[in-house]
Amino acid sequence: MALCAWLLLWLLVPASSGAVNNCHPGCHCDVESFGLFDSFSLTRVDCQGVGPGITMPVAIPLDTTHLDLSFNAMGPLTNTMLAGPGYTTLISLDLSNNHITKISPNALSKLRYLESLDLSHNELEQLSPSCFSGLPLAEVDLSHNNFREFDMDVFTNKANGEPVSIDLTHNKLVSVLATLHGRVLQSQSLNLSANQLSSVPDLTGLSLRLLSLDGNPIARITEGSFAHLKDLIYLSISGLNDLREIEPRGFKGLQSLQVLDLVNNPKLETLSPAIFSGLDSLEELNLSGSGVSSLPNNMLSHLPSIKRISLGKGVRCWRSQKQAQFHRQLGQLQHDDVLSCNVKGVML
Repeated sequence: MALCAWLLLWLLVPASSGAVNNCHPGCHCDVESFGLFDSFSLTRVDCQGVGPGITMPVAIPLDTTHLDLSFNAMGPLTNTMLAGPGYTTLISLDLSNNHITKISPNALSKLRYLESLDLSHNELEQLSPSCFSGLPLAEVDLSHNNFREFDMDVFTNKANGEPVSIDLTHNKLVSVLATLHGRVLQSQSLNLSANQLSSVPDLTGLSLRLLSLDGNPIARITEGSFAHLKDLIYLSISGLNDLREIEPRGFKGLQSLQVLDLVNNPKLETLSPAIFSGLDSLEELNLSGSGVSSLPNNMLSHLPSIKRISLGKGVRCWRSQKQAQFHRQLGQLQHDDVLSCNVKGVML
């Protein structure tokens, strides 16, 4: 039995990494071999900072799955720079910090297994509609570029229907176009933090689970701003220095929302109970660092699933039960839920 267990472990655990002989002189290649007699192998290639004179496409082993080409001052990405032996098996590609100003429509077309793409810290202003066509992307980092407008249609022709995580932080976005003419994009998360959005963008057509709008100059959240995001479970609208008002039913349509993060919104001082209408699944509400210092005493009737609320500086409230009382007519003990806080005078 011990011998069988040892053999099984030996088959499952990858062999030690070793240098690859046919590796570009400026790159570092590691191969991991798996299975009996090393019958299966995967190669990681690190060409970070090889230099602006690097010739593309870089020669890489045929079984390369992860390729790092960051910090190489590549400039515009043409149709031939990511083509050739080894590129068709890539699962992960890092093109960050390369002064990329433009991506040709077919520059990524050969990467039919690509799941993770890092294009952060470049100089992109727009993408062609077919840029990601046919790619099974699950994660795309477009942060720290120069987008002023972004059209989510670039993700509608993915090779599979799996969700995609999109990071657009630290751009110059003033608008996001996501009305997809009846199509639904299976996006897992969208990060639009630290842009120039003055209002909640119209994200109709996105099947989001997580959304961040932190650090944008949004002054007001109007009724129905999130009405089409019925699958959203986490929403962060923190660090909005201009946010003064959330209109009643501002979170209408978020029936699946579990966490609402409103941290560090100093000009947000009052919240009417009607704001929380429809948030039947909300479990956690964070108002720490905001101007809100008190809550309506009937919060539980508006937030039936709430477990924790934080507000002000160090104020914590939680759901608890009153001492059980015997109900004469029903002949049983009744438990009444209440909202308890570590500071008195929080409830109105």
